[in-house]
Amino acid sequence: MPLAEEHFFNLAAKSKSEGETMKFDEFLASEVNALKEKKLNWKLRELQGPSLPRSKVDGKEVLMLCSNNYLGLSNHPALKEAAIRAVQTHGAGSGSVRAIAGTQDLHFKLERTIARFKHTQAALYFQTGFAANQGSIPCLSGEGDLLVSDELNHGSIIDGVRLSKAERAIYKHCDMQDLERVLREAKAKNYRHIFVITDGVFSMDGDIAPLDQIEKIAHDYGAVVYVDDAHGDGVLGEHGRGIVSHFRLEGKIEIEMGTFSKAFGVVGGYVAGSQALYDYLQNKARSFLLSGSAPPATVAACTAALELLEKDDSLVKKLWENTRYYKSQLVSMGFDIGSSQTPITPIMLGESKLAQDFAEELFKEGVFALPIVYPMVAQGKARIRTMVTAAHTREDLDFALAAIERVGKRLGVGKK
Repeated sequence: MPLAEEHFFNLAAKSKSEGETMKFDEFLASEVNALKEKKLNWKLRELQGPSLPRSKVDGKEVLMLCSNNYLGLSNHPALKEAAIRAVQTHGAGSGSVRAIAGTQDLHFKLERTIARFKHTQAALYFQTGFAANQGSIPCLSGEGDLLVSDELNHGSIIDGVRLSKAERAIYKHCDMQDLERVLREAKAKNYRHIFVITDGVFSMDGDIAPLDQIEKIAHDYGAVVYVDDAHGDGVLGEHGRGIVSHFRLEGKIEIEMGTFSKAFGVVGGYVAGSQALYDYLQNKARSFLLSGSAPPATVAACTAALELLEKDDSLVKKLWENTRYYKSQLVSMGFDIGSSQTPITPIMLGESKLAQDFAEELFKEGVFALPIVYPMVAQGKARIRTMVTAAHTREDLDFALAAIERVGKRLGVGKK
């Protein structure tokens, strides 16, 4: 999620006289206290067991309404069985990085499966989605290049862009006229390469990037398209193949990045595209080269998730059935769900304190959903970010909706 670091990290008041050295731990404590005073600190709740529609959190059974586990695969028998078998046949870990002695046959099988699933020539698996962006963006771009990024792109994209020696430009969120303006101005500067980078689905608002328009505009100006499909995988497209499938752009998008930590229910990232892209990243991406390889259980479970979706898209259909019902009920209750087009469904509340109070009241009602407040979103755009999954039953959704309606009435939100 994008953060305004200049606000986030400079909140501590100066409590000591100028020139006096503050002990490091005291400095850290003062920063954290400043966050707490402004209610901007993360409170980590403890998930005590698997991620299920009804989960035990901080000792309380709650309805899980904030997980990225869109298809409910994190506890699926096929994934667990694949993980157990992999431990039995390949051990707990490889004991090395991929580039030395840590590439097992399971890693190659997963990469072939990703490429087949995404309809690309090849795919490189990374330890996390964050590592995929942080490793790929700076090694694909450099001096003489330009990176053009949507203003609401994920923090892992932002960090990847910052690590690059390329020049940077930002276009207004999903604003195609502004994107074309940036590219038109860039054309006269004779860059070596221009990259247009966008999230496929934006994680705070749940809206979908107009990738069909982005592809046309970018290629009209000779730019390369890089799409982060973290929240599109398993959600959009045929059998959950993602945003490129959704817009029928197979073979037209140069770089597809995604993650296994959301709809696929495991962990890891990937970059899919041409064989040349695979070969280049395998030799150049430092987050791939210098990190220990993912353990066999993880890799096998990722493969099992893709194989399951290749054979059966019923979970994707169930996800959308639940999403349509949930959203329609929220709107009928008078709640503002913003510009969401996906299972990511914000309940727009405006003020940060109201969002925090709303989340606390929901937890008391047995519903676990997180407040998203400034600086994670702009001032006045605080919301409860709710996530529907295929694993939710109609009874689960009705339970959540009833709780949301009760809390809304207590706090003066929703239908009057």
